[in-house]
Formats: sequence, C-alpha cells, structure tokens
Amino acid sequence: MAASFERICSVLFDTPHLYHPGKAETVVRMLGPRLTGMPITIVNGEGGTEHVAFANGRPSAGVIGDRLGRAYDRAGLAPFQIVDNVAVIPIEGTLVHKGAWIGSSSGETSYEGLRTQISRAKRHPDVKGVVFEVDSFGGMVNGAFETAADIRDLSRAKPTISILTDHAYSAGYMMASQARQIIMPRFGGAGSIGVVIMHADFSGHLEQEGIKVTFIHAGKHKVEGNAFEPLPDRLRARWAAEVETMRGAFAEVVEAGRGRRMSKKAALDTEADTFDAAEAVRLGLVDAIGDGQEAFEAFISEVNRRA
Repeated sequence: MAASFERICSVLFDTPHLYHPGKAETVVRMLGPRLTGMPITIVNGEGGTEHVAFANGRPSAGVIGDRLGRAYDRAGLAPFQIVDNVAVIPIEGTLVHKGAWIGSSSGETSYEGLRTQISRAKRHPDVKGVVFEVDSFGGMVNGAFETAADIRDLSRAKPTISILTDHAYSAGYMMASQARQIIMPRFGGAGSIGVVIMHADFSGHLEQEGIKVTFIHAGKHKVEGNAFEPLPDRLRARWAAEVETMRGAFAEVVEAGRGRRMSKKAALDTEADTFDAAEAVRLGLVDAIGDGQEAFEAFISEVNRRA
C-alpha cells in the first residue's frame, strides 16, 4: 500500500466520525477498494447514500494561530459575503478539521475556515446578523465541537439563522443547531445525532491469498485494532463506550443550542435517526419549514429593522 494511501486509511478507519451512516458507507465503498486494492464488504450495510453539496442545481452560498484569518485581515477583506448587513456563511459538503480555504472546496468545508469566518462575523461592524447556509451529511469529530461552540457564542452576540437548502445530518446538524433559528425545506432532512467508527478487517482476504501478517510488538495492546486481524472484543467494547460518550456530548451541544426546543434527553431519544421536515419540526430539531430564499429575505428585513 502506498504511503499516501496509508495516511488516508488512518483518517478513514478506526477513527470516530460525525457522519450520516449512509454517507459513511458510501465513502468506504468508493475509497476502500482503491485504497486497499481489495474488495470491501460492508457488514450490516444499507446501500449507502450519494450526496454532493449544491449538486443537481442546489444553490451554493458562495486553527491555531488563525493564519487564514490574519491573511484576510492583512488584505482588508471580509471572509464571507455580506448582503444588506447580513453575513452568509456556507456549511456544505463533507466537514473536515483542517483546510486553509474559506467556503467550500472540492465538496468539503473545513472547520478551520468556518471558525475564521465566525470570529470575523462576530466583530465585523457592518454585520448585524449571520445566515448559515447548510447542506451537509456531516464529517470529522475533531474540530466539530469547537466550531459549534463558536457558532453558539456568535448567536449570543448577534442574530443568527441556519437555512437548510437540503440536509443537515450529524456534524452538519450540530453546526445548524447552534443558530438561534433553523429553517428547512419541505423535502429536506435533519438529525443523525450520533457517532460512528469504521474498522476495516482484511484478515479473511489475506487468508484466501495465502498471506499472513506477523506483528512484533512491545506492549500487549500496541497493535490492537489493526486491519490484518479480527477486531478484539475488548477494543470493540471500548470503542462502543467512546462513541456513546461522544453521542452524549453531541446531545449536550444540541441542548445548548436549542434550549427548551430540544433537550439532551430528547436528542438522545432520536437514537441517531434522520427525519423529514414535518417530523423534524414536531420533535424540535428545526423551527419551521420554508423556502430558503424567502427565509433569507425575511431575516435581512428583521435584522435591519432592529438595527
């Protein structure tokens, strides 16, 4: 396996993700055979979900040390579009931890870029309110909780609204839930308040090929969870406990953003299910069903009326 592929595999497998499960399965089905050179079998799979932000005519809105933000500051530029005193910040596609760009790039949005935009929107004198345009099936855990906290902090300082152009699942919903209000389209989706870890086990394929991998290691648990042996029960139980803890933390973030509209218990009671618009409103995941452009214009009017 090429070194670059090994690095990709280390990010894809055996690491917690805040993905919609169908999206996670699709990623493995698409990348797994290319990365490993072997067929991939999905245990308990459901067929996967194909989703690309702002595809098929859907509209697009356009870490430490904050190098990206300081570059915009030096240029005297705002890292977002401003429409009638309202900043528009897109949260679209796969959400990744680090990525030195603003907005969406190759179907990804980075938490690094989002945090740069959020901090500037909070202190920009011309920004009276912020719209988050959301269309995401989720992404990485690292960076998600910190970015959600930034959005929540911004929402305390200025009016905010999340307008779903299609979907807000898992980490995508975590981000959306921290705005003061959430509007979603009639045939959109929201939820997936849960965490997933994917483990690749190539031991069966290697056995068929007559290949045996031997690890020489110090420390009983040093190579535990490697891709060339079945996943040990001890590690399976440990990972299950870890993702359950993360799910609890996810639910706490939702409660912090939604308040009485969705408690931690109510978020946990969804059992990471996904919901259509009507059910999402009933459960308190979102506030209303509406046309995104109309919601945007109404938000602009209200923000400027109060200013």
